[in-house]
Amino acid sequence: MEEITANINWLAVGIGAAIAYLLGWLWYSPVLFLDRWLDGIGKKKEEAAAPPAIAMMIQAGGTFLLAWLVGITAASNSLFTCLLVVAMVMALMASGGLYAQKKVTAILIEIGYVAVMAAIMIAAQALL
Repeated sequence: MEEITANINWLAVGIGAAIAYLLGWLWYSPVLFLDRWLDGIGKKKEEAAAPPAIAMMIQAGGTFLLAWLVGITAASNSLFTCLLVVAMVMALMASGGLYAQKKVTAILIEIGYVAVMAAIMIAAQALL
């Protein structure tokens, strides 16, 4: 258990997770990608009135876990391992999106969010 808790910069984990999670509100808003993402998943704006609470809770948990992983790999000076994990997650998300027959635009928006989340979390580790 010590290898996943020792020398972790918990402040950077928390701040990175919070900023990345909050970015989702902007990312999937009309300001950035909402309309193109909805088109890419075959939904209309009226169908996307409010995100499901359970999905938001799972997203918050997953965002924290990614920030923790970044913290672990930063503490052990192995951030390239984290980048490999992020690339794997993005590849699996892309294949899942293709199986679900989403448009490429929607897939790129979704995996782009993961890439930006990871970048924010790595920056938090570097700056805090």
